[in-house]
Order: sequence, then C-alpha cells, then structure tokens
Amino acid sequence: MDLSGASAIVTGGTGGFGEATVRRLVGAGAKVVIADVAEDRGKALADDLGESVRFVRTDVTSEESVQDALAVASELGPLRVAVIVHGGPAAAARILNREGQPYPVDTFRRTVEIFLTGTFTVLSRAAAVMAQNEPLDSGQRGVVITTASIAGYEGQVGQSDYSAAKGGVIGMNLTAARDLAPVGIRVMCIAPGTFFTPAYRMEEAEAQAKWGPGVPNPKRMGRADEYARLALHIAENDYLNGEVIRIDGAQRFNLK
Repeated sequence: MDLSGASAIVTGGTGGFGEATVRRLVGAGAKVVIADVAEDRGKALADDLGESVRFVRTDVTSEESVQDALAVASELGPLRVAVIVHGGPAAAARILNREGQPYPVDTFRRTVEIFLTGTFTVLSRAAAVMAQNEPLDSGQRGVVITTASIAGYEGQVGQSDYSAAKGGVIGMNLTAARDLAPVGIRVMCIAPGTFFTPAYRMEEAEAQAKWGPGVPNPKRMGRADEYARLALHIAENDYLNGEVIRIDGAQRFNLK
C-alpha cells in the first residue's frame, strides 16, 4: 500500500514507539494525527514535523474523543493506517499481597479498559472510517496495527491485569482480520519484548546494562525505531494480515 497522500492516526503518538512510528509514516508520505493525552509533547512533535502532522488530544477510553481524532485524520486525506500503541498506568502487584489482600478489582478493570477496550474502540472506529475509502488497485482500504506484548503470552509475576489485557489484544487479532476482510481492511498485531523507551525514566546505558543481558540475541533491549520500521513494513505489505509478530530478540519471560 502506497501511503503518499493518505492519512494515518497513531494513538500514543508521543511515546517511544509512537513518536518513532509517526516519524516513519511521515517519511513514507503519510499525513499523521498524533492522538495522545500528552499535550505539550504532542504539540512539540507536531511543530517539529510540520504541516503534515496534527496533534489531537485523545483519550482512548472515550469513544467521543477517538471519533474526534479520526475526524481530523479524515480531513488530512483518506485514512489508510491506524497504529494503536498507547500506553497507560499498569501497577505491578501480585493477586494477593503479603498480607493476603487481593489486588483491587477497580485497578484491574482500569488496566483492561485502557489496553484492551481502548484498543477495540480505536480499531473498530478507525475501521468504520476506512470502510468508506475507495479501494486501491489491490482492493485494500486500510490497515490497523495493534500493539500487544510478549507479556500477553508469558506474563511476569505481578502482571495479571496487563497480561490479561495484552492477551486479549492478541486473541482479538485474527477475528478482527476475518471480520474486516470483506471490506479490504487488514489487521495486524505487534508484540514487543523488552524495549528501551522514555517510560523507563533512566539513562539508556543503565537500562541496557540491567535488562539487555536477558535478551538472547542481540543481547540488548530493543529500540523504538525497530518497532516503527516493522509497523511501516506492515502498512506497506498487503499480504501481511491476521498475524501477531513478536519482536523480541527471541526473549521469553520465564519465572525465576
């Protein structure tokens, strides 16, 4: 799929994965909406990238907010790409703490709301917009790329809510691709391993020394642009559909 003149939306577009993906999409000729709650970073990135980029403050837990961002994307051109890479707070705690108290249901529900329900909201509403596009010569109208995690397969201790949410994104992928196949919309999912992003709130050298050795090959944390290059390839390669791609250096989260 040629992205020249098309529009795209990236939820979580100011984060590590998101910013790298926005830059790659712009480089491929797309006009991009940065959909995020981080207004200062979003506006700064849009200013840096110029007229082909807009920032729209977007809360993925609000359908109205998502629809507003999609409307702006449609003003820029036919929506062909949606990359869903937003993050959010995810507490790290066991189901039962040392005092035997259970993990708060409200916290579990909120994590699932952001990472799973928010993903479905963007996926489904973006698909509704894409379905109105004129099909390209290949018959394609668009592609939605969701973001899971290898924690959706092998959750670590204390990740019950995050693992459940990301496992749900993985489980939804093939069904969504089959649902949307008749209208020429592809659905793919990326499951990253241990990547260095600003979310670590430490210098990269420190993070690499701590977590890099746990990756089999290459023995380092992933880089945000490696995610972005994969996302761009998925967008441009029409025969990628209905699959979850792990990008993790062969890492598997094992209980230690």
